[in-house]
Amino acid sequence: MKTSTTPERRPRGRPRGFDSTKALDQALEVFWRQGYEGASIADLTEAMGITAPSLYAAFGSKAELYRQVLERYQARQGASTPRVLTEEPTARGAVEKILREAARDFSSRKHPPGCMISTAVLTCAEENQPVAEHVAALRAGTLKALRARIEQGIAEGELSAGTDAAALARYFGAIIQGMSVQALDGASEAELLAIGELAMLAWDKVAQKSSSPRVR
Repeated sequence: MKTSTTPERRPRGRPRGFDSTKALDQALEVFWRQGYEGASIADLTEAMGITAPSLYAAFGSKAELYRQVLERYQARQGASTPRVLTEEPTARGAVEKILREAARDFSSRKHPPGCMISTAVLTCAEENQPVAEHVAALRAGTLKALRARIEQGIAEGELSAGTDAAALARYFGAIIQGMSVQALDGASEAELLAIGELAMLAWDKVAQKSSSPRVR
């Protein structure tokens, strides 16, 4: 007697035992090393150990996966800056510590060099513009937080009321981005620390100018 058999259906979507956190960490490594446009779906699925249909089922799109990866990055490597801005008693101390930690983190061999957000998607194809705008908004958020801490320093008398907090925040934002680029080009921790030390001389010059009595 013959019995009919139903072909076994292959599961669709995320595979059994799918660990989204582990998958994000694996995708983060690929995006960090290769950039958004440089990381192909094949690169991502190979690193994550899943198929392309599983990737889309779990994350919806490459762009959404990247956004979640950036959130993961901010919660880990990127969490240092907000913490320092809150914990350090002075604005100068906060900025100096951010630069020191950037020098260490950007040059670390435990992960790809540089900052994943500072130099991410600076230029891109037109169809990826929404991704670039999202990353730019993250950088703008960091600048806003830095400016707020400088303004607090002004309010507390650390810097004069005439200090341009926006310009000072942008200056140090540019220094951090530059340190990220230098790290990508192979700069060591010591070399990045030297950049930070020179940048702090600019802070001291602004502070000195603020405290100097005006000549009438």
